[in-house]
Amino acid sequence: MAADTSLHEGLVVASHGRHAVVEAPDGSRRICHPRGKKNQALVGDAILWQAPPAGQGEEGTIESILPRRNVFYRQDDIRTKAFAANIDQVLVWLAAEPDFSHQLLGHALIAAEAAGIPPLIVLNKADLASQHARGWQRLAPYRAMGYTVLGVSLQDPSCDETLQTLKQALGGKKSLIMGPSGTGKSTFINWLVPDANIQTNEISRALNSGKHTTTSTMLHWIDRPAGTAAIDSPGFQEFGIQHLSADSLPRYMPDIARHVGNCRFYNCTHLHEPGCDVLAAVGQPVEQEGIDPLRHQLYAQLHEQLGRDKY
Repeated sequence: MAADTSLHEGLVVASHGRHAVVEAPDGSRRICHPRGKKNQALVGDAILWQAPPAGQGEEGTIESILPRRNVFYRQDDIRTKAFAANIDQVLVWLAAEPDFSHQLLGHALIAAEAAGIPPLIVLNKADLASQHARGWQRLAPYRAMGYTVLGVSLQDPSCDETLQTLKQALGGKKSLIMGPSGTGKSTFINWLVPDANIQTNEISRALNSGKHTTTSTMLHWIDRPAGTAAIDSPGFQEFGIQHLSADSLPRYMPDIARHVGNCRFYNCTHLHEPGCDVLAAVGQPVEQEGIDPLRHQLYAQLHEQLGRDKY
């Protein structure tokens, strides 16, 4: 009997190491591994795979990865971590308690802007009134930049209208949900997809990756016919953006970007030059296109770090 050499379309819905779970158009799934070292597949990748020869198991081979619209990743001094490909939006999931990090949030937003992926900020634990009010105020600069910010509570999801609004915002999109550990991100995904834990444990066993602790990125369908999916990603405490250059930073920080064209010098670094419109805006009300001092402090730190890493 001749071997099946035909190529089949598939979507990568989970990966661990060099193995991936590939979903066929009919919803069936199988483990596949890349042929060679260059075909490292990411969750969200559209791929072409080939079935194994008869009598050689059930695992397929990924023959090619179709062109990607985008890739969302972070990079630090040690390694590059790719989260997913071909995603429509990034949900940056925060909590009112413990206090979120402006630096972590800023890095994630810059990475999303650099990848051309719209971000949406969610502040969980609205049921903690005073803590949530403080967190909401800290997010004022981001709302002033035009980012959508939603405050939600997972205490009683059926009674939270904003949570329903958030669910509607996911419609027809593949959304990467990311944020620090312990913020309720997994609880949200289990509300969206009630059998998410079962799916994850099954995939983890199939990939020999052990018990589920969200150590790898995984796609869960919310409404498969509509193309609505939540992509769960590992929690993190750091988010490096060493793949960017110091000169490119202003483009990915909306509050900085709106002022750079008005500086006296074309090569202004927005750190110390006279006639710098960015510096003039620091400390002015964010509702009037001012720049929060913490945001400029983040810019200065990143400018120094990325400029230093370049040499």
